[in-house]
This record gives sequence, structure tokens and C-alpha cells, in this order.
Amino acid sequence: MIGHVKLLTVSLVTVAVLAGCSDKDSRPVFDGVAFRTKASVVDKKATRAFFEAEVFDVAASPQGAREAMRYAGTTYCIKNYGTSKIDWEVDLDDPEAPLPRSGDNAVLRGTCDS
Repeated sequence: MIGHVKLLTVSLVTVAVLAGCSDKDSRPVFDGVAFRTKASVVDKKATRAFFEAEVFDVAASPQGAREAMRYAGTTYCIKNYGTSKIDWEVDLDDPEAPLPRSGDNAVLRGTCDS
């Protein structure tokens, strides 16, 4: 009986550890950081092509956050429009152009170009 309890405990701990790591481990890494990102339509009544991307914890790596922003937008546009062309409100290729911030996060709008 104790052996079964021990096996069950080890199994549950293993599942919990794997569940806690899986989301972060599946994220792409930019400048050594696995940023959490999201991208979604700005106004569902307007065109879905106009979207907003957000990168969390920009301070971990500002340059990495810039690339994570590009990745989030590109993923959104490919999924919804089949294109990777984006017209961003801020030029992501210009390292001197600051990303618009909302607390610790960067928030940037763009339009998927087809």
C-alpha cells in the first residue's frame, strides 16, 4: 500500500512540474528570454487586420522584447491573413524607436498587409 502511495505522489509531482514548465518551455526565446506575448484584434466591428500586440516584462531584455513583439504580430497575421507583412505604428527595425509601454509591458498596434 505504501508503495502505491509513493508512486502516486511521485507521479503527481512529476505532472505538476511538467505542467508548470510546459507553457514557458514552448515559447520562443529572444535574447535569452522566453517572453510571454499576445496579439489580438483591436476592434471586432472594424477590420481584424488592425491588431494590438503585447509583450510582457520588457525589462528582461528590451532588444529581445522588440523581436518577441515582431514574432507575436507575425504569428497573428499569418494565422488570420496568411501574410507576414505588417505595418507597425513604430518601426521595429529602428533600435532607437522606443516601444510604447504600459507598465512593465510593451504594447504596439499594427495592421496586417496582404
